[in-house]
Amino acid sequence: MNEKGRKVRMGIDVGGTYTKCVAMDNETHEIIGKNEVKTTHDAKEGVALGVVQSFENCMRENGISPEDVVFVAHSTTQATNAFIEGDVAKVGVIGMAGGGIEGFLAKRQLSLKDIVLDPKTGKKIPISNEYIPKKKLNKQSIEQAIEALKAQNAQVLVASMAFGVDSQDEERMIYDEATALGLPVTMGSDITKLYGLTRRTRTAAINASILPKMVATANATENSVKNAGVTVPLMIMRGDGGVMEISEMRKRPILTALSGPAASVMGSLMYLRASNAIYFEVGGTTTNIGVIKNGRPGVDYAKIGGHDTYINSLDVRILGCAGGSMVRISDKDVVDVGPRSAHIAGCDYACFTDPEEIVDPKIELVSPKEGDPNDYVVIVLKNGKRITFTNTDAANVLGLIDEKYFAHGNAESARKAMQPVADRLGITVEELAEKILEKDYEKVSACINALAEKYHLDHDAMKLVGCGGGAASLVPYCAKKMGLQYSIPENAEVISSIGVSLAMVRDVIERVIPNPTEEDIASLRKEAKDACIDSGAAPDTVEIHIEIDNQSGKVTAIATGSTEVKTTDLLKECTQQEAYELAAADFGQGASDIECVGNTDHFYVFTAKKDGKSPLRIVDKKGFIRVQCSNAKACRIKASDYHDAVDEMWDELAIYKSETILRPDYYLCVGPRVCDYSAVDLNQNKLLMNMDVQDRNPQEDIFVVGDCCDLF
Repeated sequence: MNEKGRKVRMGIDVGGTYTKCVAMDNETHEIIGKNEVKTTHDAKEGVALGVVQSFENCMRENGISPEDVVFVAHSTTQATNAFIEGDVAKVGVIGMAGGGIEGFLAKRQLSLKDIVLDPKTGKKIPISNEYIPKKKLNKQSIEQAIEALKAQNAQVLVASMAFGVDSQDEERMIYDEATALGLPVTMGSDITKLYGLTRRTRTAAINASILPKMVATANATENSVKNAGVTVPLMIMRGDGGVMEISEMRKRPILTALSGPAASVMGSLMYLRASNAIYFEVGGTTTNIGVIKNGRPGVDYAKIGGHDTYINSLDVRILGCAGGSMVRISDKDVVDVGPRSAHIAGCDYACFTDPEEIVDPKIELVSPKEGDPNDYVVIVLKNGKRITFTNTDAANVLGLIDEKYFAHGNAESARKAMQPVADRLGITVEELAEKILEKDYEKVSACINALAEKYHLDHDAMKLVGCGGGAASLVPYCAKKMGLQYSIPENAEVISSIGVSLAMVRDVIERVIPNPTEEDIASLRKEAKDACIDSGAAPDTVEIHIEIDNQSGKVTAIATGSTEVKTTDLLKECTQQEAYELAAADFGQGASDIECVGNTDHFYVFTAKKDGKSPLRIVDKKGFIRVQCSNAKACRIKASDYHDAVDEMWDELAIYKSETILRPDYYLCVGPRVCDYSAVDLNQNKLLMNMDVQDRNPQEDIFVVGDCCDLF
């Protein structure tokens, strides 16, 4: 029944098998309803049809009126599938550069070869090239270049100018001319503001290759949502965890690549409040593993078809072991688990088969797909049915899966199916199950350790968060072996849809600025804020995070915002005692002298003693652990006086290693925000801090936290 005046957020996640829609209360984040349909890969409209079907079903089944909807967004596999399937347009590149040696070198960099997407199948993005010297750039030369590319069957264009990130004028001339002729076009400087002409042009070409297909799909989806009576803009999930308006997606569809894994990570971050975790999404065939550190997901440049790009996406590792992974054996041992799954082999899981049906089970070793090893185990039953056992079966045999989880099955059935293989190997069924999960653990632990090293995660503070239908088949076992805490939350099977519904508008601007000044950073902040607003954020909600990489000279401005200004927040505030209990649990065993060293209107700060260090946790008033430090110091101080504390910590918390001095990272609790800084130069840190503190009341209490950077 419809509740008058309620506000609803709707998120749709497009998965490989199912498209799932979730409706959530905008204020309380309670789930109102869910709907799922089979993903419509083969429909004329593509996956857009399933998006619309699940959206309309969810509205109808839960009495949601169009005027109730304040936010609607969906992830998409369209871009990723286009690259996998080679469903791309031929690209014509128009390169430009000045004269002399610069022009000679640039012309070579601008001349792209076909971009191979899959060497095995030969799928590629076909490329044609034309070059215009800057001094000859005019309407006539542009028209000639376009006609030459059209004669080579180019369907879309790229305009790329050497040093085009400094001025878009030349690229804009080609953009305007191509647009007037009705040709889709991408400007290199629209994709990234970074130097690196070949990589920038290649990224633009990859983007252009999917423009026709993505724009057609976007138009169909948008029209269907509008026809349903919903008036708010349709948002699309980006691969870096944000969302953008569909109008922005029409220019940069490449940003939606890998938005499926991004949706699940953002669900963990926004809904589960997993501020520091290794995140697992365990499906039937693959497991996605990513990092959330101090409330921010790990981000890196995406590789598409093995090619480096300038596209930011969440740093998600994909492993070929999951809930449905099949087992490979020899005469003596378990050889491996995965990457083929029961679904690919057309077999049911043993634990989801009636135990009375499992009569006279016989081993058959198969090659599930052409080219696969022929040692994958299938169990043939007396009635001719073919089943198999998987990681899920092994975990059920060992009693690791609670009844409340999706992966819970019949352990007796699993045991009966596994018995012939156990007999062949001369071991018990339980020992076989242990060997199976041990093979997965080797892969998973290596991945976790690599992520922990890359993002400098504190082992004592790490948790595993499991989502997806197969989470319980892997996460409990791996967590126990690694000595880590874990959780598998309620609604884990729709966490991706939840992530889409709660995602923030996001945009990223990157520039190479050696020794940036306050004016440089102010300009970059404004550019990022404007881009975020263009992507659909309400101006008053936009926050900017600045990162400076002194080695490369790269300065990154990350802007995030909401599509509306929230006037209320109904999420219950936690008391200091509740915050204490959260922090104490997070400090883990062995922590002593836990105390709250102070609070502001928005945060509590807790310290402890553990293993000769002083770990610290910043907990917000909603019960969200915002920052974990393994060895830190905190100081509450007036906003006008924070410089003194920063200067003192710079030397006090420095760590000297041979000829290296490791300086502390800083966090400031300023109003409702936690700002973090990791520049190696004290003055750069202060420059960034000044920009975050300058608009605050000088007498306002803020926290300065210094975190020791002992990476050795």
